[in-house]
Amino acid sequence: MSIGYACLTVGVLDTDMKSITQKNVTEDSLTTLISHNLQSLERMIDFNEANNIRLFRISSGLIPFGSSPVNELDWSTLFKTEFQRIGEKIKQNGMRVSFHPGQYTVLNSPDEGVVARAIDDLDYHVKVLEALGTDASHKVVLHVGGIYGEKETAMARFASTYQTLEQRIKDRLVIENDDRLYNIEDVLALSRECEIPVVYDNLHNAVNPSDPEKSDAYWIEAANATWQEKDGKQKIHYSQQDAEKRLGAHTPTIYLDLFLDFYRKLPDPNVDIMLEVKDKNLSAVKCIVATEEPYQVRHLEEEWARYKYAVLEKSPAFYEEIRELLKNKEQNQTVAFYRIIEQIYALGQNAGYAVNAAQHVWGYFKNVATEKEESAFFQRLGKYQQGTLSLEALKRYLWKLTVKYEVEYLLHSLYFAF
Repeated sequence: MSIGYACLTVGVLDTDMKSITQKNVTEDSLTTLISHNLQSLERMIDFNEANNIRLFRISSGLIPFGSSPVNELDWSTLFKTEFQRIGEKIKQNGMRVSFHPGQYTVLNSPDEGVVARAIDDLDYHVKVLEALGTDASHKVVLHVGGIYGEKETAMARFASTYQTLEQRIKDRLVIENDDRLYNIEDVLALSRECEIPVVYDNLHNAVNPSDPEKSDAYWIEAANATWQEKDGKQKIHYSQQDAEKRLGAHTPTIYLDLFLDFYRKLPDPNVDIMLEVKDKNLSAVKCIVATEEPYQVRHLEEEWARYKYAVLEKSPAFYEEIRELLKNKEQNQTVAFYRIIEQIYALGQNAGYAVNAAQHVWGYFKNVATEKEESAFFQRLGKYQQGTLSLEALKRYLWKLTVKYEVEYLLHSLYFAF
């Protein structure tokens, strides 16, 4: 089993993806942006490898205007060396990557122009996977599309368009049930007609069920039958409903108790699980640490090192509770640890706690910073206490010092991510 996350990282240095507006597109600007994004992707792949993350969805924005005539660059040739290097890391680490084009990539539209652009977009995504040197188990996930007044006709149109695709695109494409229009039975019906694998999404099924009496395990088994050996392991999407937001909205983090309940009911624990959640890699690492056997206390201690000041800023009581918890090296404390971590997502800002944490972080610089930097920090700290400076601005200054003085511990700290 592999557990992964989608597109972006939280708290990982220099992994941002950049975009551009069409009016500012030039050959030079695109070349610069693509170079930047490939560097960011490589750092994400390095982070994933270091944290045992073997499943990752690449952002469709990797190549700005990748499927548009606006981008006339032969980018796969221009950046051949970078693609090959990244692809080699993916293969060496047994990582599986994928794409999930957005809502405008619609194969079943009655508008031929929309369909043509959708095919171009699929071609772009497949071209990236080919440039990375990956095989057909590295997929492109797609929703069926719209209904346009008549679902059966729209499904027939999808099947008809699918048959016109190049084989190289067919080999990569998988379809997913969505939260409004096409439920899991609809998607399985299309799968039988087109011989295309199905990704089961648990939250989409909860919001848009075909049969509420049937369990996740039932549908996962049904979807599993659509995956052939050439497609690699079955892949599913997992997310949780944010109780305070619209139906289908994802939670800020994957709550571990709910995830483990889902995980224990899987008909095949070897399935690949893509987490769709706001804190991205943080939840991926959490779920990996919680399911690894045997229990590795050092992985929990590494997690604590990252979370330490983020917790201190929110609750000194939680901070002390975790310190006591981790004194027990023999007993598996994973669930108890993350239950505490999960509570900080719901906590508001406490000025006193925030000042305390900022002073602890400042301690890494007090012997190296200049007098001017020291004065600037305490001026900002005072302004924050007076309510005339935001906590974000105070932390940005500390981050600036972290980068300048290359404080390794803080460069990986999640203090700056919350």
